[in-house]
Amino acid sequence: MATAIVALIALGTCLVFAQTSTATILGVVRDTSGALVPGVSISVKHVDSGLTRTAISNERGGYNVPLLPVGAYEITTTMPGFKKEVRSGINLVVGQEAVVDLILEVGAAAEQITVTEEAPLVNTTTSSTSGVITEQQVKDLPLNGRSFDQLITLNVGVSNATSNTLDSGNWNMFSVAGKRPETNRFIINGIDWVGGNANGQYITPEGASRQMLGVEAVREFNVLTDTYSAEYGKRAGGQINIVTTSGTNQLHGTAFEYLRNSTLDARNFFDQTTGTPPFKRNQFGGSLGGPLKKDKMFLFGTYEGYQERLSRSSASIVPGTFARKGLLWPDNPLGMPAGTPVPGLKPDMLKYANAFWPAPSTPDRPDGSSISYSNPPQKIGESFGLARFDYVISSKDSFYGNLTVDHGL
Repeated sequence: MATAIVALIALGTCLVFAQTSTATILGVVRDTSGALVPGVSISVKHVDSGLTRTAISNERGGYNVPLLPVGAYEITTTMPGFKKEVRSGINLVVGQEAVVDLILEVGAAAEQITVTEEAPLVNTTTSSTSGVITEQQVKDLPLNGRSFDQLITLNVGVSNATSNTLDSGNWNMFSVAGKRPETNRFIINGIDWVGGNANGQYITPEGASRQMLGVEAVREFNVLTDTYSAEYGKRAGGQINIVTTSGTNQLHGTAFEYLRNSTLDARNFFDQTTGTPPFKRNQFGGSLGGPLKKDKMFLFGTYEGYQERLSRSSASIVPGTFARKGLLWPDNPLGMPAGTPVPGLKPDMLKYANAFWPAPSTPDRPDGSSISYSNPPQKIGESFGLARFDYVISSKDSFYGNLTVDHGL
């Protein structure tokens, strides 16, 4: 099974279809007396990449800088007759509309005031209920199988969901605000990212390993539970909005290797004969990102391999010792002595029947059957890769493209 997602998006002041993967800074500029100040030059700089957007406050003192990549920002304001102000420590998360009101002090333009934000910005422009899983949480919290969707349950109103289907135990399923798992919507960089199980229900976009691989590729993701805007339509459940990592002006990379096996595993209590099932999982990979041209072009790539050899304890009902020989068992419903050949049975067929049924592991039961325990092996292999290219064209336009490939066996 192979899946590829390609996204090419240009971000500019005239485009709005990619808002779900970006953020916005807006606010009002006033002086110390509270009067509105129009015509102020406002520069918004992305600290990691150097991307700079500019705006001019309107006649009501308002400004709006949309379509900003997530991350840390610095705002600089200049206006003749007022001191220059530099405000740093502004961290934007995916889908956020951050209100940053600015207050200018009268003075020479050569004078500078530096303000560092300490408290997180509160969303006052929308009524949506959401929770952000930050880059630090994605990278640092332990994940069994490195499936980052497990972190969705850190949000209020999200719980693991179960189903009566035979396949439900292998999928990560989540109920958001009490809604069905199949109504959830996953979005990566503003593009729908869907998956399905054997019953045709779209649950999560997992691969052959039943994990959402690519922890190194995830910058952060936002989980909107309800009262979100119309741009998050199509499904009535939770909106899981994922933003991938991009290259920055600093060269950075990672390498990892995770190994898990059955050495310290316990035997299934009800499995009295076959012992601990063999198990080995190996996850390995790395990432690398950096500038192709400082402040202009950036590249990031990651790869993760998943190899698993798993044997699960399985119990099945099979013919007992007497039945495998074509003989009646004690207390048989015919009332005939134990060991009597089954009437009408063709002995030549026993070798075919015994080849089909596994050997019993327990003594015969009163109905002539037995229990057979086994550890059938299961082999899973999956390769996940993502590459992202960012290009800052000008202060008003930028471009990025990403390729996501997932191949499973």
